[in-house]
Amino acid sequence: MKLPRFVIPTLVAVTFLGGWEWFVRVGHVNDVLVPAPSQILHWFWDSLLNGELLSATWVTMRRLIIGFAIGAALGVPLGALCARVRWIRDTLGVLALGLQTLPSVCWVPLALLWFGQEESALLFVVVMGTIWAVVIAVQESVLNVQPLYLRAAMTMGSKGWHLWLRVILPAALPGVLSGMKQGWAFAWRSLMAAEIFVVILTGFGLGSLLHAGRELLRMDQVMGVMTVVVLVGLLADLIFFAPLERWLRRSRGL
Repeated sequence: MKLPRFVIPTLVAVTFLGGWEWFVRVGHVNDVLVPAPSQILHWFWDSLLNGELLSATWVTMRRLIIGFAIGAALGVPLGALCARVRWIRDTLGVLALGLQTLPSVCWVPLALLWFGQEESALLFVVVMGTIWAVVIAVQESVLNVQPLYLRAAMTMGSKGWHLWLRVILPAALPGVLSGMKQGWAFAWRSLMAAEIFVVILTGFGLGSLLHAGRELLRMDQVMGVMTVVVLVGLLADLIFFAPLERWLRRSRGL
């Protein structure tokens, strides 16, 4: 008899958390530095009740969605231009490849000097963390479209926007979607780095909670916020990206 898919992951998670709890409770580690899962859960529950966690999550998600949307909206057309115009690929494409390797935290001092401790500084860091991943993904996806598709479409009279909308973009869509997922992950990392450093005038987000937990030596808070970040990332994939990928596979008979 085949077990349901969720059984094995659930057993592994329960075993891991139970072992972690036991390891801390018997005194093998300092529970201040490595809190037990029950301590993290207690902080999580208290933060939900007083509204602190929900408020911080909302502030962070608003920043993330706005910054990611701006970065993706800029990255898709720039990546397409890089793919179709050689001199743009040799300039902007090379620059995008170099900036993609730059850690997102490097943008924070620049954002603080240009924008001050304002929301715009955080959005700038998120956009910079998103845009280059999207540019590179779209560029490579368009370049990898089968030349046969383009020749066949042009033979039948397709050109200009019709060629782009009916042939190139549909063929490149799997790679574009993968690039959007990668851009979302980079946006998360960028925002956490920015919120940790920009903590005075920007509102209280998850990064600020993480920073406060470190300052107060509240490792249950630090690990709790880290757990929330992971859960939000998983939910974003489950609710948004995974359905798009399933639709894409079904539409192509995969």
